[in-house]
Formats: sequence, structure tokens, C-alpha cells
Amino acid sequence: MNAPLAGKVALVTGGARGIGAAACRELAKLGAEVAVTDVLDDEGKALADELRQAGHRAFYQHLDVADEDSWSDNVAKVIARSGRLDVLVNNAGIGTFEDVEAETLDGYRRLIGINQVGVWLGMRAVIPQMRAQGSGSIINISSIFGAVGGFGGSVAYHASKGAVRLMTKNAAIRYAKEGIRVNSVHPGFIDTPMVEAAKGTDMEQAILANTPMGRWGRSEEIATVIAFLAGDGASFMTGSEVYADGGWTAQ
Repeated sequence: MNAPLAGKVALVTGGARGIGAAACRELAKLGAEVAVTDVLDDEGKALADELRQAGHRAFYQHLDVADEDSWSDNVAKVIARSGRLDVLVNNAGIGTFEDVEAETLDGYRRLIGINQVGVWLGMRAVIPQMRAQGSGSIINISSIFGAVGGFGGSVAYHASKGAVRLMTKNAAIRYAKEGIRVNSVHPGFIDTPMVEAAKGTDMEQAILANTPMGRWGRSEEIATVIAFLAGDGASFMTGSEVYADGGWTAQ
């Protein structure tokens, strides 16, 4: 069995469903021990059980990415259990549709707290261990909407994902000489629970019309990109932004 990630330990946020769950499955399949983390405890535990039953190494931990103490506790538990932490996939996130005028202060702060502050807290929590090891790969999940203006709505989402894009580059430069690689992945429209509200609407038609491949992406197609960045095959990549968007940003 090809196990390019054998011996590595990965922590995936938002791991219970969607892109996060697909990433957990792919990383585990390639030999990594996977900490599935989320606030969706039942789904997260079920996924960890599924992975173990398939012969992989996995466990579940409750993690609220917007909470500093939750991060400290989770990273400490992973290190105590596994002795190291090689890969962080900062995937957890939420979405909104409100434009500049319609968004509320509470809504804006909540989304920024999860999508943006949560990524920073995650990087801050794992870097000391990665520095001690002399190696590590941090993969921050941004979005095509971290680079382009989309349809003019979702202002908080765009702001958060744009911040993730530049935080990634900033951290990549800071830690490049310490063996820690930091890259961002920018999915297009992926068929996950987050986009269910758009199904069967004019929005879905607009999404597909603006995607040159003319279809929704699959979570597994993002997971393979994440797994590549996690492994040694991407050893000269840091500060990169990788787009998997069916051609959206090529236009």
C-alpha cells in the first residue's frame, strides 16, 4: 500500500462533513494519523469510527476554532497522544450571503471570528510544536472569493477569505527557514452542505454558468490537493495559493 504520509499526524478542523471530512479520509488513506475536529460531535465521532473500522488511525476531538483555550487544549491533547503534529488543515468555516448594507455587526463579527480569527489561532497554536520538530505543513482553506469579488454579496465571507490568503503568505515568509510550510487552497463552488440553499435556484444557475467546467466540484477533488500540500512532494511550496475551481478564476 502506498502510504506517503505514514508517520505523520494531521489535525483537520471542520472535519465532520464536506471538504473537511473528505480531507480526513484522504489523509488517513495515505497513512497519516488524523485528529478529526469539529463542533458537530456526533458526525465527527462517526467519521473517526468509520476511519478506524477501515484500518486507519483516527480519533475525534471537540474544537471551537474561534476559542483560544479550545485550540490550546486540542493541540496539547494531540501531542500528548501522538507525540507530534505534522499537518494542520484550517478548514472550518461558515458562509453568509449579505452584502455591505445588509450584513449586521454581530453577523460580521461571528463569521470573522470563525473564518479568519480561527485560522490565525490555529496557526499560532501549532507552530511551537512544528518549530520544535523542525518541520510542518499548514494548509489554510481560503476560497476563490478570497481573490475575486464574486456576485457582490457575502461581504463578510469575502473579507475573511481574503485575509486567510494574505495571512498564509505572511506566515509562510516568517517560518520558511524553520521548516514550516504554509499554503492556501482556494476551492470554487463545491457540492457540500454549505451550498444546499443555492440548489434549484437562480443562484445555482449563475454559479454553473460562471464555472467554465459547468459543474459543482466534489469535496474529494479538494482533498487530493490538501493531501499533496501535506506531503513531502510539495516540499518546495510555501506561500502558494492553489486554485481548484473548475476554471472560475482563469476568466
